[in-house]
Amino acid sequence: MSKELQNQVAIVTGGSRGYGMGMAEALVNAGAKVWITGRNEERLMETAAKIGARGFVADAADGEAWDRLMETVLADSKRLDILVNNAGEGVNIAPTREVSDAVIERSIASNLTGALLGCRRAAAIMVEQQGGLIVNIGSVCARHAWAEWGIYSAAKAGLLQFTRSLLIEMRPHGVRVTSILPSWGQTEFTEAAGLEARDTKVLEQCISPDDMGNLLVDIASRPAHLVTEEVTLWPTVQPMTQL
Repeated sequence: MSKELQNQVAIVTGGSRGYGMGMAEALVNAGAKVWITGRNEERLMETAAKIGARGFVADAADGEAWDRLMETVLADSKRLDILVNNAGEGVNIAPTREVSDAVIERSIASNLTGALLGCRRAAAIMVEQQGGLIVNIGSVCARHAWAEWGIYSAAKAGLLQFTRSLLIEMRPHGVRVTSILPSWGQTEFTEAAGLEARDTKVLEQCISPDDMGNLLVDIASRPAHLVTEEVTLWPTVQPMTQL
């Protein structure tokens, strides 16, 4: 088995299921030492044991949790090569007039603030070591509008623009920054967002956690002097009228 990321150190937030688990497992299989985070300790540790990663219980929207995570990783490995900001949630996809203030605040915290907190800390580490890769997992909602997705889309649009700016900021220091913008996926996001489940045959043709893992490893394995700015990933089964 190819080990193109042998001995690299990676963090994947929201790594206990879905895209996060797929990406973390792919990094492990490529030879990286991987830390995954999540809020559900039992599920997190079960996943970590299953894929060969290390689990760290943390809420990505908690700055103090980020500090503890970074301290732990650096104490263990002395460096951080890859940060994947994957943690996020639909919270409640509904008409804006029906959404509470608490839902708005939670959506922004989960889908934007958490990634910014992680990037701030990773940027300092990677500038000092003069190298690294930050990958922010966004959504096609950052570019395309659907009714009732406005709050989630606003958070993801903010993350996309931040990532673009961070890339320009970090390039002189040898640090690469990438956005991956997936659409329909084979994850629990649909249920968590309060949406009706799609037809099973359609779901099988949507983006899988393995698809995301393969894409991430491909991006991370490219020569350090090359950066992938943005990747938008669509399943061909998704109706084109929604683009």
